[in-house]
Amino acid sequence: MTTAFIAIVIGLALLVWSANRFVEGSTATAAHFGMPPLLIGMVIVGFGTSAPEMTVSALASWQGNSGIALGNAYGSNIANITLILGVAALINPIAVHSQVLRKELPILATVTALAAWQLYDYELSRVDAVVSLVVFAGLLALAIRQALRSKTDTLAEAYEHKLAEQRMPVKQALFWVVVGLILLILSSRILVWGAVRLAHGFGVSDLIIGLTIVGVGTSLPELASSTMAARKGEHDIALGNVLGSNIFNTLVVVGIAGCVRPLDVAPELLSRDIPVMALLTLSLFTICWGFRGPGIINRYEGAVLLCAFVAYTGWLVLSSV
Repeated sequence: MTTAFIAIVIGLALLVWSANRFVEGSTATAAHFGMPPLLIGMVIVGFGTSAPEMTVSALASWQGNSGIALGNAYGSNIANITLILGVAALINPIAVHSQVLRKELPILATVTALAAWQLYDYELSRVDAVVSLVVFAGLLALAIRQALRSKTDTLAEAYEHKLAEQRMPVKQALFWVVVGLILLILSSRILVWGAVRLAHGFGVSDLIIGLTIVGVGTSLPELASSTMAARKGEHDIALGNVLGSNIFNTLVVVGIAGCVRPLDVAPELLSRDIPVMALLTLSLFTICWGFRGPGIINRYEGAVLLCAFVAYTGWLVLSSV
């Protein structure tokens, strides 16, 4: 048991560190070969920040651990809304722009409904997985097209400034791409091994471990970036990280895992966890409209989200006893 705990701690720490190195190296390499800053930000950085979830779920699927593969993705989604958004709102109330209510939230709600429909027969087939990846590719292409057509794209300017601050020689960039990718895979193997051993040691399902320790652990990069953004008053980044990560987890992380191997869906995932994720997603519409002011997620609502995280985690613990 002690070995499993140590493996999980080391695996998570190495996973987060290697993901950051991989993103930095990939970003610098793409910039060196002339890739537009906007595409670097939306594609490379977007994929890189979700690299922990992707590698863990893909590896778990390859090893036949459907519970960890799915629990990691959906547990991360629940943690993003309750824990990460809750902490960010407590640090600094988050202003919500109308585009979030008109575009991002409806997309996330639709994607969540698609996930529930795909899992309804207690199986995620390769066809379901491919559909998810195709849907994501369409959403990404549409987002890139709209951003490139925008005359005043503040997002592109922000990425351009960030790239200027993080320049590195191409050899160094390629080194971190290779090393980061190798360590991502290695740390994922360590984490999954520790999670499986821990689940067996406590006599609980892989799904519970995936929803809690693994799901929350792989969300640490989003927690760090969202809290830093909240401190700086960068509301778009704080909220955008959560919504973008949830869309990515639901479509890409689960999609890649399902392509590696068709996944069996535990009954409790459909009766407990998917409804919780759907309810939290729908509650964002109400929270983003605001009870104490339009378009603001205030500290009271942040506290409610954190309480929801504690309640859900407690529910999982009690259900595993």
